[in-house]
Order: sequence, then C-alpha cells, then structure tokens
Amino acid sequence: MPSIAGGLFSAGRGISWLRLRRLQRPLLSSLSAGGGSDAPHLPVVIVGAGPVGLALSFLLAKFGIKCTVLERSMEFTRHPRAHFINNRTMEIFRKFDGLAGDIERAQPPVDLWRKFIYCTSLSGSILGSVDHMKQEDFDKVVSPISVAHFSQYKLVDLLLKKLDGVGFQTCFPDELGGSSAQDLLLENKILMGHECSSIELTDDGILVGASFNNGGRMQERKLHCGLLLGADGARSKVRELAGISMKGERDLQQLVSVHFVSRDLGKYLSSERPGMLFFIFNPDAIGVLVAHDLEHGEFVLQVPFYPPQQMFEDFSAKVCEQIIVKLVGWEPADIQVLDIKPWAMHAEVAEKYVGCDNRVILVGDAAHRFPPAGGFGMNTGVQDAHNLAWKLCLLLNGIADPSIIQTYESERKPVATFNTELSLENFKAAMSIPATLGLDPTIANSVHRVINSSLGSIIPRNLQKVVLEGLFSIGRTQVSDYILSENNPLGSLRLARLRSILDEGKSLQLQFPAEDLGFRYGKGALVAEDCAESTYQAEDLKHSKRSSGEYIPSAKVGSRLPHMLVRPLSASSEGVFSTLDLVSGDKIEFVIIIAPLKESYKLAQAMLRIADEFELSSKVCVMWPQGSRDVEAKGSISELAPWTNYVDVEEIPRATVNSSWWEMYQVSNRSVILVRPDEHIAWRTEPDMVRDAYSDVRRVFSQILSLNRPQV
Repeated sequence: MPSIAGGLFSAGRGISWLRLRRLQRPLLSSLSAGGGSDAPHLPVVIVGAGPVGLALSFLLAKFGIKCTVLERSMEFTRHPRAHFINNRTMEIFRKFDGLAGDIERAQPPVDLWRKFIYCTSLSGSILGSVDHMKQEDFDKVVSPISVAHFSQYKLVDLLLKKLDGVGFQTCFPDELGGSSAQDLLLENKILMGHECSSIELTDDGILVGASFNNGGRMQERKLHCGLLLGADGARSKVRELAGISMKGERDLQQLVSVHFVSRDLGKYLSSERPGMLFFIFNPDAIGVLVAHDLEHGEFVLQVPFYPPQQMFEDFSAKVCEQIIVKLVGWEPADIQVLDIKPWAMHAEVAEKYVGCDNRVILVGDAAHRFPPAGGFGMNTGVQDAHNLAWKLCLLLNGIADPSIIQTYESERKPVATFNTELSLENFKAAMSIPATLGLDPTIANSVHRVINSSLGSIIPRNLQKVVLEGLFSIGRTQVSDYILSENNPLGSLRLARLRSILDEGKSLQLQFPAEDLGFRYGKGALVAEDCAESTYQAEDLKHSKRSSGEYIPSAKVGSRLPHMLVRPLSASSEGVFSTLDLVSGDKIEFVIIIAPLKESYKLAQAMLRIADEFELSSKVCVMWPQGSRDVEAKGSISELAPWTNYVDVEEIPRATVNSSWWEMYQVSNRSVILVRPDEHIAWRTEPDMVRDAYSDVRRVFSQILSLNRPQV
C-alpha cells in the first residue's frame, strides 16, 4: 500500500538531499572518514541482533547508511519470548517491504488467540475468560492494520529475509578469518559469535572490541565507528561498558520459562478452548501457559520459583514435563521440552539513553526493562528504532546537527517511563486474580522472605526447600474443588469477585490503544504549540484515557498522524490508502498537509522552498473534501508551481462518521501540518499566525534539525 502513495508524485526539483553538506564538525568528520586507528571505520555499529537491532539495521540500510551488527550468539534463539505485536509496531512494519503483511499471513488465526482463559487445569473448570479483540480492530477504524500474535523467533526470521533483500549478510568467524578484516568486508553484515567486550572513546569515534572464537582460540576484532548503538537486551554489555545505570524496581519475580511442543495439546485446545494465555490454578501446580501457536502445538510455560530454596537446576526436562501434565489435567503423549530458561522480572529505565559524548546510544531492552504485562518490551524497542533511524540518517548525511541525538532521549525516555508504570499496573492487575482466589502472591513473597531471613543461616537449603514447598502446597488448597465451588460460601464469594474483575476490565489487559497510538512527544525534534504543553502528556493519558482505554485521535504536535482512508484524485491512479502512507517508507521525507485554500498553498510553497535549502526531501498533500472525485484539482498545479512534489487526495470518512479529516481530528482546515519521517507531527500552524513565512519556516526546520548555529 505505501507504494500507491509513493507513485503519485515526482521527485520535485531533483534535490539530492543525500549529498553531504560541507559542515565542518568533528563528529561528522569522524562519521564519514577513518580515524587515526588502524581498525576499520564504520559509520554505525549495532550490538545485538534481536528484533530491535535487526529493525534498526533494516531502517538504516533502507536509508543508505552502512552499518555492522555484532551478535554474541552463534545462532538465533528459537525460544519464542515476545509474541504480541501492537498496533503502532504493526504500522511501522507495514513499511518494512511488506513485513506486516507477511506477519498477518503467517500468524495463527485470530480466533485461536483472542482470549485469555482462567482455569483449574487446561481440561478442568473454566473460571472465566476475556476476549481482547473488538469489532473496530477488524474494521481497522483507528489504524490501517490490526495487532498480531507472532513468536519473536519467527519475526527474527522474517526480518533476516528483509535484510537480505537490502544487501545484508550473516557471517561467522571462520568466514571472516582473523581479527584484521577490513572495513569494507564488515559493512552491512551481521557478525555472529561476536561479543562486544570493550569500548574506548577516541578523538573521532568509538573503538569497539569484539571477542570471538576463531578455531578454538579467543580473539578480539577491533572496529572503529562513529556511533555505537546498544540493542543488546536487558543485560546490555554496551550499557555496562558505557557506565549507564538503570533506575526502577528489580527482581519483581523469578520465573522459569519452559518451551515445549505438543500437537495433541494444541489440537485439543484449538477445538475445546482456544486462547493466547491460560492462567492455571490447582492444588498441584500453578502456571501461565502462553499458546504461541495452537495449530502447531507450540507453547511456553511460565512457572514462578523462589531461590535459593528452589534453584533453576531443579527444573530438569522431566520435572517440567511433570508440571505440564499437572496443569493440563491429562497426559499428552507427545510432550517434547525444547528449552528451559530462567529469567527475572524487572521494571527499570536507563538513567540516560545517550552516553560517551553522544556516541553511544541505547535502544530497546538495553534502555528499558518492563514486566511482560501488555507486551510493551519489544514494541517499545521497535518504536525506539523507528524514532532514531531517520535522525541518524540526517545526521550522518550532514543535514542535522549532532545534538539531534539528544531528541531521541527526550522523546523516547518519557514513553519508556510511562510504559514501565503501565506494565507494572497491568502486572498488579494480573496478580489480582490469584489473590482473589486466595493465592495472594504478596503473601508467598512474604513467606519466602521470612524463610530467607529466619532459617537461611540455621537449617540446610534442602530442608528450607521442604518447608517452603510444604507451605506453598498448603496455600494451593485454596483452589481445590472443595473450596473453589459455588456450593462453598467462601468459594462462591471468590468466584463472584473474579467474575466482577474480569467483567470490569480490571484483570490483565492485552491492548492499550490510548497509550499505543495516543502517546505524544512533548519536546524534541518538533516545535511545540504551547510551551505549557512541552512535556510528555503522561498525565493526560493517566487521568482521561486509561480508565476507558479509548484512543482519541489527535493532530496535536508530537502525536502520530491520525489515520483516515483517502483516494488519489489523479486520473491515472486508483485505489485507496491510509493517510499514514503519505509518509514514505523508502526515504527520509517530510510531508506538509494542507486543505485546498489559497493561503495554505502559499505557506506550503515557502515550506517546500526552505526544505529544498536544507536539502530535505518533502512533499505536499492537498486534502480535498469528500465528493471531489470529479474535480481535476488543477488549482494545485498552478498554486504550487514550479514544485511538482505534491499529491491531491480525497477524504473517505467512515460511514458512521460523516466528518472531514480536519473535523475528526479537532483542527481547522486552515491548519498547515508538518509531518516527520516517523509519522509524528512536527509542527502545526495557520497562515495568519505566520508573520514572515520565510524566516518562520526556516526557524521551524532549524529547530527540528537541532541547527542552532547562526544563519548566513
């Protein structure tokens, strides 16, 4: 769909926005040429080849920026991990050469994963369920695409294919030889088995040490780069080497993650009780089962454990199989445990995203660690990459000032802080269900702390383990059939409370449209409408939208461009597309949205002229009212001449809301809206508010690009 909009206009006046401007700045010099070191010099090195690192690599490659990726593992993990892709991330993936469509076609059918189910076993009583999909998700009312359920390792596979399509290769140490590989050999490559082991700030960049095993002998490869991007996960080595600390709550819970397959179980659940998450409570075991793919019988079981009495080593494949059988309620004949991993739940955000003289940047889980409640981790990370990539491209091509890197932190860190609080709230909502059933996790944690403090130095660990598990076993009797029954007054009361929590939407939630699509940047690479609003609008979300979860589209500065279907007015073009597709996915481009008004055309001309002077790719979208299909829109030709980089489109309002694009999003059609390459609104004004179009627009672009130097 993006290609439809992209083909509607020409390239304008042939401005080569990728040409390096002659700006004599130390950072730009080091990014475009080798330093004094003998090590290879690369513009960008990315550490970490998870979804975030690969997404960032793809965006930079699409925009013509050479980079190298270091991945410490010799193979990509097959442990499913993250699986929920929210609305905003799917919108971003639409422009990854059709990645979103690939995901939609490959994911399980929606009816197999739309529900969370609470039960005594997978074959026992269902205590309640929640359907997280609404009709507007399928009707694509607020977005041109819906959410998805797709395992992380499958997403990585698709990203690798997209990277292959833009010239990226995956390489292993034996394919590169020793530590003296030249820089040209390393560009646009993923170096497997290479761990970032050291970083050193030089006069003109970062000297990165990458350790690798070469024929049984550890060696270190040196790479010299202008920018080092840490996308290496929650235990980021880059963050550690850069001396950046995390702030928040640690070790909220210790869990064991069991990846297993069973087609028998998948077939049973598909026909009897399909769902994405199963919260299982019975006297023998408690756990959360993530159904990654019911059709193929792929699951991950999350089980809490309490060290040091319970150790990860206690969870052998045989023990895990026994737990699975207890939770299923019968024994599938084909259970195969594939992998067992321990992990700790944290809620932390890095104290800063940018360090080492603006040369080290943290992205994704390296910058923030959330509880897995609401799927914010990977989604926030991909959106980090989307925010950062266009800024790096303009910097590396000499168009933006190095200080534009700081706008990445000023925009994305408040989002991460807010999402941390939201995921914590959602985690607490999840814990309200077992607490209602008499299995309060806070009591279990208190018991664990008491045993640690009072018995830890007195009795052996094995005996401590017996005491702990004995107390937990007594606690689990609260969910026995005898107590958790409508015939038991206590059980009946608890079940009624559980149903109330589910009905009122106070349990664990999957979708957060208000926060997912409605977050707004308050300060950064934009021009705020009002200085009183120049902070992240977290309070607005918290107080006015969180209770309903409703997304209210907005054309305020800092917001994502609202979605509406539009139709091209060009006689040679057919079909409809989203307003989001007005922004190119193939190059760094700013979009100016106006109504067909004479004064708006005049201001748009000034904006095109200044964009040309800044060597920025830009285009005008003229938004015509519904019913303009037969209008030839010749006015745009004369009003915008000599520029031809524009597109005339006709609004297609929803049948139930017969309002114009401007009315729906609470702005006057006299507004002129400047949209950034990441689809967020950078500036909004009206012609009569602009005193001197040339100087005012020049100031706007200078602010967006962080160009604070005097103009000649």
